[in-house]
Amino acid sequence: MLKVYAWKICPHCIAAVKWLKEHNIPFEYLEIEEQPETVIKQVVDVNGGDDWVVPTLEFNGKWRPGEVFNAAKFEQDLKKLGVL
Repeated sequence: MLKVYAWKICPHCIAAVKWLKEHNIPFEYLEIEEQPETVIKQVVDVNGGDDWVVPTLEFNGKWRPGEVFNAAKFEQDLKKLGVL
């Protein structure tokens, strides 16, 4: 299942979650600030090693770093991950 590491007040996270719901794509929402340090470190590493960036996606061991939400790019990234 697609995992979405997000932050509740992040507008890009909110938009990504809305898009997933509108397209009936199952996902697990994971509030980044509530994750264990090992998970946060992994998200930080995926995003270049300086800090966590959300929404970060993980699907079957493949990661997509966090970035500004753009619907067309988001859909393309989901295809690359194998979600779509």
